[in-house]
Amino acid sequence: MNRMFAIVERELRKFFRSPALMLTAMVLPLVQLIILGNAFGGKIRNARIGVVDYDHGVQAVKVHEAFDAVAANIRTFTTTEYEDKNQAVEDVRTGKLSGVVVIPAQYSRRVLAGDSPKLGLVVDNSDQFVSSSIEAEMQSLVDALNAPVIQPKVVQQIALQIVELYPYVEYMKFLLSGSVALAMYVSVMIGGGMLYIDDKARGVHEGYLVTPITRLELIMGLNVAGAIKAVMSGVVLTVLGSLLAGLGTIFHPLPALELLILIVLTSVAFNGMMFLLMVRVEDPLVPRALFGVLNTLLFFPSGAIYPISAFPKWLQAISVVDPFTYAVHGLQSILLKEGGFASIRMDMLFLALYGAGTLLIATPLFKRNL
Repeated sequence: MNRMFAIVERELRKFFRSPALMLTAMVLPLVQLIILGNAFGGKIRNARIGVVDYDHGVQAVKVHEAFDAVAANIRTFTTTEYEDKNQAVEDVRTGKLSGVVVIPAQYSRRVLAGDSPKLGLVVDNSDQFVSSSIEAEMQSLVDALNAPVIQPKVVQQIALQIVELYPYVEYMKFLLSGSVALAMYVSVMIGGGMLYIDDKARGVHEGYLVTPITRLELIMGLNVAGAIKAVMSGVVLTVLGSLLAGLGTIFHPLPALELLILIVLTSVAFNGMMFLLMVRVEDPLVPRALFGVLNTLLFFPSGAIYPISAFPKWLQAISVVDPFTYAVHGLQSILLKEGGFASIRMDMLFLALYGAGTLLIATPLFKRNL
């Protein structure tokens, strides 16, 4: 054990003497959390909509009032009056407007006559996010205009009452779990995989061959040191990210303990995976080349950015064997839902078995000779 801890001490001393290395492992996921968390997932605000009114009747005035209410409250869009439909549509094409609402002539008369009145909506659907938000808001507005002024005493329509279990989850909160897992992966990749191969290339590991250190002690020492680095990155980003996202889960003892256990198991799984990939690698350029490939292959199919249920079948198959998937799911279950141990036990089991399995496979592949 003393020989193993000597290796751990050496690796950690080398890690702490390179503050730039530590910052790189944590700053990249933190920047990603801040930038992506604020750039994606927010509600559309202040999209510009042109309004062409060919009616100018009483019912058209109600439509304008509804538009003013949207602009003053939820602010999905603001409106600009146009006299000519063609000019308004041209402004949509050139990007000055996100859409155009056309109130046709005789609209008010047809409303009062119950003669299937229609409002026209022209949207720039090259941007699906904006166009979907505008279409959804316009549909809600039309439904409100269709509601009878005097409600019947007997309800004749089916209604849906939605109850949300949690308060509104901002995208930064949703992204936090993936950013924590990414910080641990970057720490393992830079502070473990790359340094390990660089040491081999510089002949550092040849010094171990003249010592009585066994292969198991050497492997355990390297992986324990790597796990400690990953745990530190995970804990730091969990605390900072929770404060930035406004999550108070870390201040409760039991969820905090569950998070710590999950972070430790994630670090073991990531280290085992990385050690298995690097155990026979000699060229220091290989881990640098693999960094981006593994990041794309493991991070994006994990559900950290977008729900797994939206993936095609082949991508869902990758997520099943991806340790990122279980790390992200477990962190979300605690940080967002406070689901307790029952919600993460399968994630913890997979990560523990994955870490142990990769180390068992990598151990006989490790060469304790030149």
